[in-house]
Amino acid sequence: MTRRTNRLSIVSLSAALLLAPACMDFGDVEQPLVLDTHVDDWRNEIIYQVLVDRFGNGDVSNDFGVKYDDLARYQGGDWRGLRDNLDYLDQLGVTTLWISPVIRNVDTDANVDGYHGYWAQDLRAANPHFGDLAELRALVDDAHDRDMKIVVDIVTNHVGQAFYYDMNLNGVPDINIQGSGTPQSPTKHFTEYDPDFDPRGVQAFTSLGEAGPAPAVFQYDPATGHLPPSPAPLGDPAAYNRKGRTFNFDDPDQLLHGDFPGGLKDLDTTRCDVKQTLVDVFVEWAEQTDIDGFRIDTVKHVEYSFWRFFTQQVRTRLAERGKHNFLMFGEVFDGRDALLGSFTRHDIYGTADLAQFLGQTVAPDPSDEDQLAEESACVQNGQALTGDQLDSVFYFSQHFTAIREVFSQGQSTDRIERLWADRLVHWGDTPNENGIDVAPRDLPINFIDNHDVPRFLYELRDRPRDEARALLHNAILFTFTAQGVPCLYYGTEQEFAGGNDPANRERMWDSGYDVTHPTFAFVQRLARVRSRYASLRRGAVNVVWSTSATGDESDAGILAFERLGADAGGSYAIVVLNTNQLHTSTTRTADRAMTVTAPPGTELIDVLGPDAQSYVVADDGTLDVTVEPMQGVVLVPAAEYDAGP
Repeated sequence: MTRRTNRLSIVSLSAALLLAPACMDFGDVEQPLVLDTHVDDWRNEIIYQVLVDRFGNGDVSNDFGVKYDDLARYQGGDWRGLRDNLDYLDQLGVTTLWISPVIRNVDTDANVDGYHGYWAQDLRAANPHFGDLAELRALVDDAHDRDMKIVVDIVTNHVGQAFYYDMNLNGVPDINIQGSGTPQSPTKHFTEYDPDFDPRGVQAFTSLGEAGPAPAVFQYDPATGHLPPSPAPLGDPAAYNRKGRTFNFDDPDQLLHGDFPGGLKDLDTTRCDVKQTLVDVFVEWAEQTDIDGFRIDTVKHVEYSFWRFFTQQVRTRLAERGKHNFLMFGEVFDGRDALLGSFTRHDIYGTADLAQFLGQTVAPDPSDEDQLAEESACVQNGQALTGDQLDSVFYFSQHFTAIREVFSQGQSTDRIERLWADRLVHWGDTPNENGIDVAPRDLPINFIDNHDVPRFLYELRDRPRDEARALLHNAILFTFTAQGVPCLYYGTEQEFAGGNDPANRERMWDSGYDVTHPTFAFVQRLARVRSRYASLRRGAVNVVWSTSATGDESDAGILAFERLGADAGGSYAIVVLNTNQLHTSTTRTADRAMTVTAPPGTELIDVLGPDAQSYVVADDGTLDVTVEPMQGVVLVPAAEYDAGP
């Protein structure tokens, strides 16, 4: 692993650099940096998700607009606050920090602030609520000095509430009631900020009837950050699909071309100028900060053709600058595993394929060759496009199936085995060129909850605290030992329990960053265990027990899987979890016993329990393990056992 050789210095930016069209204007900050590769294998990492505005307030001078009594408004967190608390994250065991978007947003809209970062206004400017480029670079530098990586959240699907549709052609944005309430003239509410989807494009009307496409009028209100989006061509209405708000997410046209609910204006990501602008902007952020990857928002709302262009262009340009193993993983907020996996495969998918994943039908796509030829017309550097796409996606199908249904609700564990088997079929089985050298199906991003869903403990708010904690710990154990990369949402280690947005976006400093908290200690311990055993990081997975039983049966709630194989360097582990919430369960029934691949006579030691309990594989290759309700064990061969701290 290489280290950065140059340090941040502040100098005057040359006039030539200011005038360069492909460069970002960062004032007095020297550019560009020498880029390095800071990660060897992403499977070794533990990701920690942070909403910058909610983690640490290190610089009160940027606290303009803060409203502490309203979680829908800015709270004061910033990049300095993250830097000030890297010791806390280091102690927890975090190796990769995923931070919310860094760009300037629409500041306030409808009494809600853009603190989260998903309301882009100027893609080349830093969000002044969080600091300047020098502060962001300092955060990245400090993280790299600790061998911690930084992933930045980006959005390519939409910008913030940038314009309104002047539907009644009166030159001002209206929210009105239309109609007289009779059968001949039904009452209809409409808002020119966020009208319903129309496949023709949002239409204007007068007293005489429809009047063609409604003009898109950019707002200009510097006090709230409602300004025409930047850079060009994003300040041109032609850069947007202008079809109105998506309300049917299973309609491919709405999914791809509709505005995101809340008035977030949908970019026309089939346009070459839009594609190239987004590549240029986000590559420049990586070049200016030496970050290590992108988490990409709203992936399923953007065409497959865009992902082929964007990911391949980004990888090539960063590789030319010396940045390799740059991770790009996306958010496909959906429980359909085939849809999730489709964004990681090398098939030349198009709109017809998306429709099939959504259970709809549309006209067939052009041939693969014709699709790639059309997409290649946007390429400026002569690179031949292939089917390569994202390195991974958030494992939302596992969130719904395993975390919610099994670990929270106590449903059967055989559904997890089926889900994992589906991943081998649905997800890409080949690494991307210039990518991270790991097949997507081997690198799902495993999470319990995040900023878009209620926290795990919110769903257990009526349970006794000890029981809720046991269920939480068991779910964390699952995500830290299953194949893939664990991703922990900030505050989980402090048992935050907020409901839907914005209640699940609490202030971290209210916890006091308590390093003695029982769940902090549990996560810390799991991170140490994971770091000691290559099998738990890079091993393939082999399910050796799952069950349909959820009641009084002896194996009810048991899930057991091995982690092993060549990528683990011969290391071996077996994880046995009891998701049953009522009774002790075991890996044996009257007519079935658990068979493992470890040789007969192998002594296995539990690395989690306080007593380092020992188990021995029987002569017939079976292994009996009994686990208390809502608990788990992690067994490794005695020859590999490392007691550690």
